[in-house]
Amino acid sequence: MAQQARAIRTRRLILESAAAVFAERGYERTTIGEILVRAGLTKGALYFHFASKEDLALGVLDAQMLDEPLTPQPVKLQELIDQAFLLAHRLQRDPLVRASVALAMDSGAAGVDRAAPFRAWIDQVAEILTVAKVRGELLLHVDVTDTAELFAGSFSGIQAMSQILCDRNDLTHRVLVLLRYVLPTICTPALLIRLEMTEEHARRLAAEYDEKRFAEDGENLTTSSR
Repeated sequence: MAQQARAIRTRRLILESAAAVFAERGYERTTIGEILVRAGLTKGALYFHFASKEDLALGVLDAQMLDEPLTPQPVKLQELIDQAFLLAHRLQRDPLVRASVALAMDSGAAGVDRAAPFRAWIDQVAEILTVAKVRGELLLHVDVTDTAELFAGSFSGIQAMSQILCDRNDLTHRVLVLLRYVLPTICTPALLIRLEMTEEHARRLAAEYDEKRFAEDGENLTTSSR
């Protein structure tokens, strides 16, 4: 268990170091040597976890995906709301997630599948919408694929604009506005009034997420020190 906890921490350190250097220098100009210096690790430690710079970049890109499962909700569309609020929170607080998004938008990252996080985000939204449709939560005209692509694309644009205008300080509000305009066009009226779409709800989700992550980090640290 202690060895596993150390491996998790080392992998996270490598990803955070790579993400920081990618953000500063861009993918193409970054070297493995620079990442090693930033992480304070040997080549052997790095190559134990990642086979190449491209593999590292893919690991950074994967950081966008939610690292904790969503709490199942009686109304499936609530999970879409919760997912959007949590990603906004992570973009505001987690340097690795911020760097992951920056890398996905880096047109100079030749040879890296920058489309992967977009496809994964679309697939997650589509999965929620598919279940919601089966449960009768969606209006009859709603196309799951088109809606998932629209939502993922809109979120991506909003977070980019928020980053440029105010370093994402208003991102939660902007996501709330997006939800308030999109959900009424796809959700049945009877269920719409049951959805929690408030900044207070977003703050509560963020606090629960941070508390759980802090507890897990503390457990890993305790385990690795034994």
